[in-house]
Amino acid sequence: MHPSIKPIGLATLLLVLAACNKPTSNATMAQAPAADATMPAPVPPPVDTTAAAPVAASVPAPKLQAALRDLWHGHIVHAREYALAMHAKDAAGARKAADAVVANARQISGVVAGFYGKAGGDRMLELLGGHWGAVKALTDARAKNDSAAADKAMADLAANAGEIARFLAGANPNLPEDTVRGLLLAHGAHHAQQIQQIMAGDTVGEAATWTAMQAHMDAIADALAGAIAKQFPRRANAG
Repeated sequence: MHPSIKPIGLATLLLVLAACNKPTSNATMAQAPAADATMPAPVPPPVDTTAAAPVAASVPAPKLQAALRDLWHGHIVHAREYALAMHAKDAAGARKAADAVVANARQISGVVAGFYGKAGGDRMLELLGGHWGAVKALTDARAKNDSAAADKAMADLAANAGEIARFLAGANPNLPEDTVRGLLLAHGAHHAQQIQQIMAGDTVGEAATWTAMQAHMDAIADALAGAIAKQFPRRANAG
């Protein structure tokens, strides 16, 4: 575990979640550093029409799993809203969606803080800021047909996936770095594919990507919830 991260109780997590449900003020999130890495070709997982089904009671820490699924779905919902607004040249809608992405990132980071302390939550927020910064830059670049800016955003997205994977693997031994990085690279590829389809007006293709993207968000949320439940079985299942 990262030396600056200290586990704390689920009661704190619940308080954080409650606080996160309050309106969040606008904030600017940092972009990830540039890197030479490139994103893999977008290859979405098989379409899963049951992605939105309720979490079964038999899974580890079902309440935590359901909460994480809801939060990660919020991330892609608001990022998609931003891309749709940019395609429609709706500046007000784009600002509203961007603010919602930031607020959602704070909620996800609040969950991390609930188990790993303020330092862990702050680092998660910083990393999610890098992820959103790259996704936003990619969206803006595609809206402007700026290939050079899109290439840089893709490199930033891949580099950020590695940073998040290292952080989570260092905090939780049940999250192998390579596995987490692979999940995040696939998530980034979904963003890239969806953005390209939205800007091209490919509603049929985007609908299929959107379904697969939601299923993949469940996979990421489930991996995190399962690892936390294994590391902190009593706290993760409390309440």
